[in-house]
Amino acid sequence: MKLWLLGLVIIIDGLIFGGWVNAQVKNTAVTCPTDVETLMELMLKDLPSYANRVTQRTRDGDRQEQVYNYILLAGRPEFEPLPLTNLQYKPVLSDTTKQFFFTTLERQYNQQKAVNLQNYYWLFLAPTSEGWYSILLFTQLASIEGASLPLPPQDARNGAIGQGISLWLRDCRAGILRKHN
Repeated sequence: MKLWLLGLVIIIDGLIFGGWVNAQVKNTAVTCPTDVETLMELMLKDLPSYANRVTQRTRDGDRQEQVYNYILLAGRPEFEPLPLTNLQYKPVLSDTTKQFFFTTLERQYNQQKAVNLQNYYWLFLAPTSEGWYSILLFTQLASIEGASLPLPPQDARNGAIGQGISLWLRDCRAGILRKHN
């Protein structure tokens, strides 16, 4: 009888206060902006934490011989697109894709020292009726030795930054982003 009564109290408590907590979460959530510049500003504020969580989930337990990157900052967005439409045949559909450039400051740790790296990204986003989706992401990684030639651009969709962007956009479409103070 006591367990049944305790269960009933827990259920009632969850119904009463659970709704209050949900209401509080909804009041602090940010709706996904349709303006791409606002979208990028919000995303770049959250991107280091999203990307760092991706890297934390993918690490194995042996920390002795691996090199780890931590994203410290993401910023300096550039909104001027490169003219790519001249490189295609007569388009069948209008191009609604948006291009952005941004940089990250990352710190790479190994057994001997920590190295700061500035990496460059070229992001393509597409608007849909449900919200924004990441289409392509290229990166030009910083060279570790200052005298070496720049590395060629690489597809970064499956890296920590690419997955962090996809997760952030998913949360944005779901309306569960937190307001920044």
